[in-house]
Amino acid sequence: MKDEPPAKRRQIISKTAIGDQDDASTVLETETSSIEHQQQRSSSSISCPSSSSPTITKESMEGKVNPAPHGDNDNLPTTNVIADKTNDITKNLTKQTTTATIFNNSSTDSKKETKIEEEAEVDRTSKDYYFDSYAHHAIHEEMLKDEVRTRTYEMAIKHNAHLFRNKIVLDVGAGTGILSMFASQAGAKHVYAVDCSSIAEQARQIVQKNGFGPDKITVIQGKIEEIELPVLEVDVIVSEWMGYFLLYESMLDTVIYARDKWLVKDGTGVVFPDKAVMYICAVEDGQIKKDRIDFWNNVYGFDMTPIQKIALQEPVVDIVDSKAVVSDAVPILHLDILTCRKEDVEFAADFELTANRNDYIHGLVAYFECAFTQVHKPIGFSTSPFCRYTHWKQTIFYLPENLVICDKEKITGHITCKPNRKNRRDLDIGISILVDGEHSKSSFSVDYRLR
Repeated sequence: MKDEPPAKRRQIISKTAIGDQDDASTVLETETSSIEHQQQRSSSSISCPSSSSPTITKESMEGKVNPAPHGDNDNLPTTNVIADKTNDITKNLTKQTTTATIFNNSSTDSKKETKIEEEAEVDRTSKDYYFDSYAHHAIHEEMLKDEVRTRTYEMAIKHNAHLFRNKIVLDVGAGTGILSMFASQAGAKHVYAVDCSSIAEQARQIVQKNGFGPDKITVIQGKIEEIELPVLEVDVIVSEWMGYFLLYESMLDTVIYARDKWLVKDGTGVVFPDKAVMYICAVEDGQIKKDRIDFWNNVYGFDMTPIQKIALQEPVVDIVDSKAVVSDAVPILHLDILTCRKEDVEFAADFELTANRNDYIHGLVAYFECAFTQVHKPIGFSTSPFCRYTHWKQTIFYLPENLVICDKEKITGHITCKPNRKNRRDLDIGISILVDGEHSKSSFSVDYRLR
């Protein structure tokens, strides 16, 4: 759902290709109680090949089962969506700074003018650009073409029409209105589709063109925290709020606000999706780390290592080859969207990874799974390296040291995550690692910022 920051993009055309798009979604099952080695996938609890009826159980999303990777990603499509909104932002900034100047036009207030202009620009960068970026059609094209994402929502809604029939539905962050139209097709009495960006203008036209008039879908442009609905409560909330590293861009805060304000309080309220789990594992990625991080050691004969630290501290959002994963994957965060609080996006967790072969560790990889468990037959999807491509890809944290690891050796660690103080949509992530193996004995910590 999110516009990928250009600085994080790296194209790996050599290991990606347009894959089979017939599959509607990823399948999540719970046949085992722990994530298994890639070579033991025959007994794994996540199944990510083609399937027309994805399933998941409540237990797996509540931490009772640790889903294991399963599948193959030799044929992964690439995406290339970069929204250039420079001109629009420049125009808006000009308007803001001009207004500021009107009230500070004396020569003695020149310092005040400068300060106001700077504050306007900072505010524009940290808040309004987020919504402006979602006004661009290319971002929505990328999300709509992510069939794992879109088909899973479609199946979760249409296969559970009994939850929508004659119900009032709120679509948080509606975008083009695709989820609202699914809900209306499922028999919703009325859908309120809310989006803060100007894509709401096109969404209003789209729903009208497809036969969903004002009596079926009402499109509202504005921030959830600032609008008022024509109704006091809703029966169902649907939202595709997940970002990179699950929590990037903090849209979960908005869903929680909508849930607390409008979802029925009698215990019958439904949230789609209602469960999310984030995992971490270790990866061998020497060549890419060399190209991205070690590159700064010698740039045309010059030492540019001051930039190396900056590059290391910025996580990379990209596709990870499943063959590069060298450990099991363990959960570091469980979220129940029906009960979680805004404060839960700030978390800390200990983890222990077990190497599954003799190899090297150049970084850690995070991915997430989401599930719809309030339905008749639970359904969900995974963004694991072992499953079908999604536009969320995976999040890679390169380490300052290359670790030599032997089969069955342990990597213990601690991870913290909290919204950035200056911009809540960015994430400050700290990772500490301890390895006491045969060939590597090391302990270090790194502070990352996902932005």
